[in-house]
Amino acid sequence: MDALEFPTSETPFLEHYLPTLTQKENDLPFTTLTFATSLDSQLALSPGTRTVLSGPQSKAMTHYLRSRHDGILIGVGTAIADNPGLNCRIEGVGGYGSKGLEGQPRPIVLDPSARWDFDASAKILELARQGKGRAPWILVKSGTKVPEARRGLLETSGGRYISLGLCEGGGFDWGELLWCLKKQGLQSVMIEGGGSVINSLLEPRFQSLVDSVIVTIAPTWLGRGGVVVSPKRRFDESGTAIAASRLNDVKWHPFGEDVVLCGRIGS
Repeated sequence: MDALEFPTSETPFLEHYLPTLTQKENDLPFTTLTFATSLDSQLALSPGTRTVLSGPQSKAMTHYLRSRHDGILIGVGTAIADNPGLNCRIEGVGGYGSKGLEGQPRPIVLDPSARWDFDASAKILELARQGKGRAPWILVKSGTKVPEARRGLLETSGGRYISLGLCEGGGFDWGELLWCLKKQGLQSVMIEGGGSVINSLLEPRFQSLVDSVIVTIAPTWLGRGGVVVSPKRRFDESGTAIAASRLNDVKWHPFGEDVVLCGRIGS
């Protein structure tokens, strides 16, 4: 895959929403939620269907964002559907013009039941062998049995499985998950999807863990029946439904035919 260019003239509007070397020390990594959506707030035409929304400029922006984070996190559904590389292809970043893996984030895949049946031909492992990316950390539910051949392949490639308990109702507890990643040395994490991961993180009990939100909006409607980003409603003390959330500290920036929205989750 060829290297991408992201002009330095396009970076200033993003800086306020990205982790920095001088950010306040915290028990959790700086967490950025970023994804591409249609005008009807959809990520894909249907579950498991790869759907391209970002134009070339905003795609390059996404790779620039990857270069600014220690880890990239997705759910297992996205890993199975897309066979992603989860690396950074910006010119000059590790594997694309510089030595070593400097600037390459660590891929993280949430796979509670270890259903991602990858093999040596998986794009993410091929890139690791080529020195153009890192092998993933795969988070599974405590007690889940992983086939030894698959575990060996992952560890030989430089990745590993990490076990975590599930919270009440199923699913990982985002606070515990992010704390675990911080203990593993990740100072910042970029969460890219898919739909179930994003909607889970935007639940009222977890959304305060998000430090910034960067969304690419494509000028298209996918139509009903797709994968929608729509967090659960909140309710006030009287039981009246109120907005799930609202962004503040907002900036909009055009990228070709797309528009990028940056903000922070408010009340």
